[in-house]
Amino acid sequence: MAKRVSSIYGDALFELAIEEERVDDFYEEVKGIAQILEENKELLSLLAHPEINKEEKIAIVKDVFTGNVSEEITGFLCIIVEKDRYNDIPAILAHFIERAKEYKKIGTASVTSATELSSVQKKKLEQRLLETTRYTSFEVEYHVDPSILGGLVIRIRNRVMDSSLKTQIEKLGKGLSKISLS
Repeated sequence: MAKRVSSIYGDALFELAIEEERVDDFYEEVKGIAQILEENKELLSLLAHPEINKEEKIAIVKDVFTGNVSEEITGFLCIIVEKDRYNDIPAILAHFIERAKEYKKIGTASVTSATELSSVQKKKLEQRLLETTRYTSFEVEYHVDPSILGGLVIRIRNRVMDSSLKTQIEKLGKGLSKISLS
């Protein structure tokens, strides 16, 4: 149900952004709000507190965000609180961010390597990702996992490209186990 709620509200905000021709503005504002909520978990706890009534929660949202983000975004957050969906705010914002990234052709990739990649290697990898996808830019998270031994594991949305030595050795082992020596 939470996924459905996040997509309904996130899609509604995205459609408003398209209609208002303000996708870039809303995208930056929503990213900022998501970061604030991530860094200040107390704010969501305050909004979820059962002893604080709805009007006070809306007043808190207005106090925190009025003047810092657009009226549309502040109003949107107030609607979420009005509908008692404050626990879904992070998921709603995340859904909007993903929709906006797709619209803006910003890819998100997770790259795992056995050792830290140099800045030159990262730049070449990002250039290669741009050449082989439909995206115009990428946000890349780099991870180091020595257990993959070598190569890379690249995740873009629901696709995984695994060229790690660990996987290649496992495949080779499976292939060798199927060979019968007579």
